[in-house]
Amino acid sequence: MKRYQHFIGGQWVSSADGAVFTTRNPADTRETVAEYAAGGQKEARAAIEAAVAAAPAWGAMTPVARGRILSAASNILDSRKKELAELLTREEGKTLAESAGEVQRAVDIFRFYGGLSYTLGGQTLPHDLPGNFLYTRREPLGVVALITPWNFPIAIPAWKLAPALLGGNAVVLKPASQAPAMTMELARALAEAGLPAGVLNVVTGEGRAVGAEMADHPAVAALSFTGSYTVGNAIYQRLALRMARAQMEMGGKNPTIVLADADLDLAVNLVVKAGFGLTGQACTATSRVIVEKSVLPVFMEKLVARTSTLKVGPGYAPGVEMGPAVSESQLESNLAYVRGAVADGATLLYGGQRLQDGELAHGYFMQPTILAGVKPDMRIACEEVFGPVLAVLAAEDFEHAIALANGVEMGLSASLVTRDLKKAMLYAERIQAGVVKINQISTGLALQAPFGGVKKSSTDSFKEQGASALDFYTRIKTVYLDYSA
Repeated sequence: MKRYQHFIGGQWVSSADGAVFTTRNPADTRETVAEYAAGGQKEARAAIEAAVAAAPAWGAMTPVARGRILSAASNILDSRKKELAELLTREEGKTLAESAGEVQRAVDIFRFYGGLSYTLGGQTLPHDLPGNFLYTRREPLGVVALITPWNFPIAIPAWKLAPALLGGNAVVLKPASQAPAMTMELARALAEAGLPAGVLNVVTGEGRAVGAEMADHPAVAALSFTGSYTVGNAIYQRLALRMARAQMEMGGKNPTIVLADADLDLAVNLVVKAGFGLTGQACTATSRVIVEKSVLPVFMEKLVARTSTLKVGPGYAPGVEMGPAVSESQLESNLAYVRGAVADGATLLYGGQRLQDGELAHGYFMQPTILAGVKPDMRIACEEVFGPVLAVLAAEDFEHAIALANGVEMGLSASLVTRDLKKAMLYAERIQAGVVKINQISTGLALQAPFGGVKKSSTDSFKEQGASALDFYTRIKTVYLDYSA
């Protein structure tokens, strides 16, 4: 069992009251994976104070100097990929292949922003008068807070942390308590890479107390959050009271639309990967499948056949394609949504049951699940499940499919499967989503491209990832210089 403390002011420290909590392997709850210090308001305040002290010197360094530390951290993470992937799988439940891919993403994110440091700065602009110089400066905000979820426990902290640090900010980070180990390992790698003490501070523990201190403390200039709409909206309201900068990335109810002209074998493979990969525990996972009626029977037959071949089991076991839910409460929520859908009139075509035989007896496993006959006003068609549950809706035609896809309060990711270029282009124009996929899975993002949702999926003010991520973590100052005299 690993043991972690808070990382505050460059030191590993216990909570003031000595409180701790543990995480267990969701594939085998008999295994305790790690022990953590259980912090609250006092530890969060100490972390913010350490960040305040460190921010001026870090912000005064050149972007290139900061970028070199990010690049060094990337190399350190790269050297530890195997052990980090194994730890991620044991704590969060992903398959080893999924965990290895996520760790590689973190390596690449730090490498990307390390390279981007050579381009970071303001711009010069033509002035309308002679003898005048007009330019902008890009400057850090000071102290920023990050609150990250459990489902991508190294990728999401990395894609928030790297641009925040490159921008010259000191950071206070609160990882989700279900799987904090990856964030602690990120802190360790950055410290070894030469990050000055206090520039990164990590507090583990009770989300409400730590998050409230982050949101309310006057020294925190900005807060970036990824998680549920309920929590994100509550934090957003608190930040608004003091006009602090906010970036909230929240849930999705992502559709994959299958048109009559689509390659149905391709469509099935995309839906299975996007809906059941990562155990459906991704904000961009496909949870609604909208299929034109003329091909619905054939598509459903192929979908059930492919789903029935999926191997469910511990993520570290050979050949496993879908791991457990992260926790008992998440598993029970998934199953409750299935029961509710059936009660509302949906047809359970496949799955819907907990798996408890043999090696699955001590884990949070369930069957991948397909619900047919779903109507757009059912809860299963409107609310995020965050599990391996597909709700299939029938569409009369392309226009009806777009209307169904847009008929929810969220708009994060959406996918279309078609051979028709005109419809693909019209879909890209009309779909209400921040991430638009065509003949691709709804999950999976390019780290160099902007990411974020619309409607209740996001505050839709600043994008994450890519060069545009720096806009949230910096401010622009415009300078007018008259040298004509």
